[in-house]
Amino acid sequence: MLDLPVRADPTRERNGLALYSVSRQENAVMNILILGASGQIARPVIERLLERPEVRLTLYSRHPNNLRHYDLSSHVRVVEGDVMDEDRLLKAMTGQDVVYANLSGELEEQAQEIVSAMKKCQVSRLIFITSMGIYDEVPGERYGTILDPYRGAAKVIEASDLDFTLVRPAWLNDDNEVSYGTTRKGEPFKNPSQTVSRRSVADLVVKLATTPGLESRQSLGVHKA
Repeated sequence: MLDLPVRADPTRERNGLALYSVSRQENAVMNILILGASGQIARPVIERLLERPEVRLTLYSRHPNNLRHYDLSSHVRVVEGDVMDEDRLLKAMTGQDVVYANLSGELEEQAQEIVSAMKKCQVSRLIFITSMGIYDEVPGERYGTILDPYRGAAKVIEASDLDFTLVRPAWLNDDNEVSYGTTRKGEPFKNPSQTVSRRSVADLVVKLATTPGLESRQSLGVHKA
């Protein structure tokens, strides 16, 4: 499990994203838990991670039958479960290095369960999908209560001591392209009228999951470039 000290190093960047200094053995096995693994962003994330021989995936979903074809890989374990099932979540969380959450529904409550489980299992790295607009960062737009679940989840995670990155994509499309840029919390969201591809968001998630220290404790808006 990773429980790594993180310190800012403003002189280092990778692909325009801030890189923070952590220690990790090169080519070490990396265990990644994907919560909501049947989701539409999670699918291209899984495809990309399966290309990396050092990665071992645990796919956690309420709909495991949608993931059974991944059982053919020795690098994949499929687990049926709900994030609100504490016992099952703790079992899936044990031994993980990274948690990537791609969820819907009662997001604030789910975020609380995830943060609690990560602390109990001594897992520090969390990547969590939210939405653009949660900080009123989209010029000229006020999305109102529709984004409250995402706002609540973000507050829970930002109040924790986890090594988190929140990902706030624009509205999504299924184009087969990777073309995106990012903004940080406190910056206006760029190009909000254009949709961004799920593959673009997946590309960012894979970078965040496999690069220790990348954009630690940041909230990234993701727009079409």
